[in-house]
Amino acid sequence: MSSTEWWRSAAIYQVYVRSFADGNGDGTGDLAGVRARLPYLAELGVDALWFTPWYLSPLADGGYDVADYRAIDPAFGTLGEAEKLMTEAQELGLRCIVDIVPNHVSDQHTWFRAALAAGPGSPERELFHFRPYSEQPPNDWVGEFGGVPWSRAPDGEWYLHLFAPEQPDLNWSHPKVRREHEEVLRFWFERGAAGVRIDSAALLAKADGLPPMDHARPHPFHDRPELHEIYRSWRRIADAYGAALIGEIWLPDAERFARYLRPDELHTAFNFDFLSRPWDPAQLWESIDLTLTTHAPVGAPATWVLANHDVTRTVTRYGRADDTGFAFERKRFGVPTDLALGTRRARAAALLTLALPGSVYLYQGEELGLPEVEIPRELVQDPMHARSGGLDPGRDGCRVPLPWDGAPAPSWLPVPPDWAGRAAERQARDPDSMLSLYRTALRQRRCLGDAGPLRRLRTDEPGVLCFARASADDGRAGAAWITLVNFGPDDVALPPDAELLLASGPLSPRGMLPPDTAVWLRVKDRL
Repeated sequence: MSSTEWWRSAAIYQVYVRSFADGNGDGTGDLAGVRARLPYLAELGVDALWFTPWYLSPLADGGYDVADYRAIDPAFGTLGEAEKLMTEAQELGLRCIVDIVPNHVSDQHTWFRAALAAGPGSPERELFHFRPYSEQPPNDWVGEFGGVPWSRAPDGEWYLHLFAPEQPDLNWSHPKVRREHEEVLRFWFERGAAGVRIDSAALLAKADGLPPMDHARPHPFHDRPELHEIYRSWRRIADAYGAALIGEIWLPDAERFARYLRPDELHTAFNFDFLSRPWDPAQLWESIDLTLTTHAPVGAPATWVLANHDVTRTVTRYGRADDTGFAFERKRFGVPTDLALGTRRARAAALLTLALPGSVYLYQGEELGLPEVEIPRELVQDPMHARSGGLDPGRDGCRVPLPWDGAPAPSWLPVPPDWAGRAAERQARDPDSMLSLYRTALRQRRCLGDAGPLRRLRTDEPGVLCFARASADDGRAGAAWITLVNFGPDDVALPPDAELLLASGPLSPRGMLPPDTAVWLRVKDRL
């Protein structure tokens, strides 16, 4: 992997700090806990770490309500600790990516507090979207968490918040907002950050006048054309530091998605289409093909992800009988799942994903095979639950703190007692565990280097997905690295004369590939 373009093929581990590792025993993950576990992450075999917001925050939305971009929340540690963490990570060969939340700030941010104090018509309020008093909200927009995205200030004026009321939207047409975020980028790049992940990257710009929703015109706050110049200015800053820009962009239009990845804009963006697809070979291949086709014209690398801090964990999702895909509007309490089936499929999906060309993101706990936890309603903290009127269980179920040694300990969300059997220390001693599979797969992925482009291979077996990538750089000129995944109900034969590199589960007694299992093979490239 090129040191200057590391982001093209990196394996990147997402650290949700609040739930990763607790260094002081108060039940909340912190930077001390992350620093203590850096050797674990290096041994896992990832190339970089992405930290979800660790800034000063009232935690109305899990830290995505930022009160100060230049300060670490005391629950996590100090700025000095963050700087030490990035230095220590770099010494272990791990780059660090920080999260930037540009669409909104916390209602405790100094700018918003000053705006409330200054009153209607003040310059301070121009940094946000305030509107005069009226009986009804200023327009008919619907928020990203559902419901009306307008709340009243104490003096009766309305202010816009596409997310929770504690997250007022910034006015990105104001030059001070743009300058501030450019300075925030420089602040973290100068402290060692190798990149930034941009939260809700397609929402920043709003149509002039905040017009009513009208499907006959461009969307008033999704994917506005003004965004591209913002990211061009960010790209100039990032390039000066050799850093990467990674966008969180949920767009169904592949062509519009690719515009953000032009050579002078973002380096990469998350591939939510792949994450959302069900456990189905036709659906997954369609997403793979669409993704590679979309990225090719702009020369950007694809990204692959199975889970993150917002979506139902893979083991739970893939174990469901009727709906193994993901959509926020379909999340509900009490959906049954078969965890044994989900685990088999999650293991196979790990090999499938890690074999694809581009960069891959691994959400913490996926390497332990953790399932989604159904949090009791009275303990749910995620505002998505309240904003949905109690229908949506929220995102807390994928944010439960990781089990490290299996010993009971205080935690800000309840940890299931049976997670002791999934503890990292226990799995590290088990060669057949999910953790051992990920360690082996990540090590082999790195050894295979920058393998060639993907070619789909046709098979006579229904329900089988198979593709090859050239791997001449492993010292065996003319070799091909083949990934084969069996989605069907029956065992399937492996190609003759193939060398088995890795299997997601045991083969059948006859040496055939069982259902819901994947293998990596090496064969002479005569295809």
